[in-house]
Amino acid sequence: MITAPRSLTRRLLRSARTAAALALTLVLPAGTAACSTSPAGNVAPHAVAVQRDPAFQSAFRHGFADVDGVRMHYVTGGSGTPVVLIHGWPQTWYGWWPIMPALAEKHTVYAVDLPGLGDSTGSPTGYDKATLARYVHRLIADRLGVRDARVVGHDFGAAVAFQYASQFPGDTARLGYFDLPLPGPAINASTYRSLSWHIAFHSQRRVPEAVVGDDVREYLALFYPQVSFGGTAFGGTSRRSPFTDAEVNEYARTYRRPEVLSGGFELYRALDKDVRDTVAAAPTRVPALLMTAQGQLDAIRATVAPRMTNIVRAVDVPKAGHWLVEENPRFVTAELLRFLAG
Repeated sequence: MITAPRSLTRRLLRSARTAAALALTLVLPAGTAACSTSPAGNVAPHAVAVQRDPAFQSAFRHGFADVDGVRMHYVTGGSGTPVVLIHGWPQTWYGWWPIMPALAEKHTVYAVDLPGLGDSTGSPTGYDKATLARYVHRLIADRLGVRDARVVGHDFGAAVAFQYASQFPGDTARLGYFDLPLPGPAINASTYRSLSWHIAFHSQRRVPEAVVGDDVREYLALFYPQVSFGGTAFGGTSRRSPFTDAEVNEYARTYRRPEVLSGGFELYRALDKDVRDTVAAAPTRVPALLMTAQGQLDAIRATVAPRMTNIVRAVDVPKAGHWLVEENPRFVTAELLRFLAG
């Protein structure tokens, strides 16, 4: 077999990706700039996105802590009972920013970057959600001294939040679980991978890195609308994205780092272990709030019910796809504040 030169192969891959993007007919807004990894002036890269936001400057700060060989990044602010926010893919702590100022009026908020993702550095011992929960617990309980956390997770962060509550019930006051079928007894790994093209694709070894690596921002910008309200993942035709250019730039800034891009895909590659860990986990009786995309409540509740036995409130979010916080922040904020108040 004749092997094409590496440079030609890369050009062909880029051309194929461009053609695929055009076929989806998703046109990025005019003037959209590639994500810059350079800090503005002397501002650290992790601080650029919120450096001019008065809500951040008045109440929040960035923090870092060493946890078992990983340097974990988090943002904290506010006062009152502690709330821990855990992001999913392809986001970072910044995915919670639309609702953090409102939460901080009544709570001390901790929004974390999962190990190996966002502005956290170093490689965790695994990307299975039980292992990641132990890292988050070491940060929150051991480093920051919080033993009565209200733990809220979205997407894969929801599975991490579940594992946090299951493994450390004495340190978990409440559990918020947002829009993720829970891998476990109700849905095995092979079935899970069949739920969407992107789950199967991201689960492959090395392939997604090779395809996405040079075009991270373009890939994210194409992906976000697919799982938005009315997007193709929900059987619709909408190409609207709930993310601004600045938000896409911020996520692309971190996922453009090869180790972070691979770490994000490892979240998917850990599905087999996630299923085993959920099956083995003790069911949690921590009071729980379940929120899902519009129309997805019954399907997702069926996957979590075997392991979350004290769901005190379950709602789908009107006119929201997967991005609950971005697509209906007022509804999510009101429901979450009501739940956290008990």
